[in-house]
Amino acid sequence: MIKVQQQDFDIQHEYQALAKDSQAGAIVTFVGLVRDMNLGKQVQGLELEHYPGMTEQSLRTIVQQAKTRWQLLQCRVIHRVGKLALNEQIVYVGVSSAHRGDAFAACEFIMDYLKTQAPFWKKEHTDEGANWLDARESDDQAAERWQQE
Repeated sequence: MIKVQQQDFDIQHEYQALAKDSQAGAIVTFVGLVRDMNLGKQVQGLELEHYPGMTEQSLRTIVQQAKTRWQLLQCRVIHRVGKLALNEQIVYVGVSSAHRGDAFAACEFIMDYLKTQAPFWKKEHTDEGANWLDARESDDQAAERWQQE
């Protein structure tokens, strides 16, 4: 299940959807939030844009790559777009598997690839004004490690 949406999501609902599978021995989830500081600047909010259709296809490709690398039962990815305030949820990644190793690795892989390959554009609103964020070198390095495996 992949969704790109403006509305918030319910973590408990998403977890329950993953837990319905009796073969699941492990569920790993990640939730990203809008934080109040970035690069030494006080953040007031975040604005995310995307290219409809292309973004969903990119997310499907990332999830499919994870499913070919690890034995997964389910993957749920929700990414919000639009204007988000401090501490609002941005992204949810949930993965179920029979074993924790596959679930942990797949969740981390999906998140690393979301940060580097998914076509989202982020505008950060700070005390000093608004600016578009560039990709971080640390995100690229995190994604590169998966290419070495």
